[in-house]
Amino acid sequence: MVKVTYIAADGTETTVEGDEGSSVMHAAVAHDVDGIVGECGGSMMCATCHCYVDDAWISKTGERQHDEDDMLEGAASEVRANSRLSCQIKLTPAMDGLVVHMPEEQF
Repeated sequence: MVKVTYIAADGTETTVEGDEGSSVMHAAVAHDVDGIVGECGGSMMCATCHCYVDDAWISKTGERQHDEDDMLEGAASEVRANSRLSCQIKLTPAMDGLVVHMPEEQF
């Protein structure tokens, strides 16, 4: 299991455990974390799982792919250099303790 901490726009922190190989989005949805919707179920067809990867973790999660850039154009909140679709971040043992920040809104 890989621990992930989700920090809401208001600063509220929620830490959950996700299965290795699962996505940051699936871990959030499985544990009812507010702020990650995942409306398309993780098929990269929406941007309702938009998150900001904490700067300390960017090297572990990798850079977003071109397809993510296209989807993030429709994100409801500001897109930043550390913006990712959480459905595209697959959990690995090296990510244990990962921290992601959630935008103010997903719709």
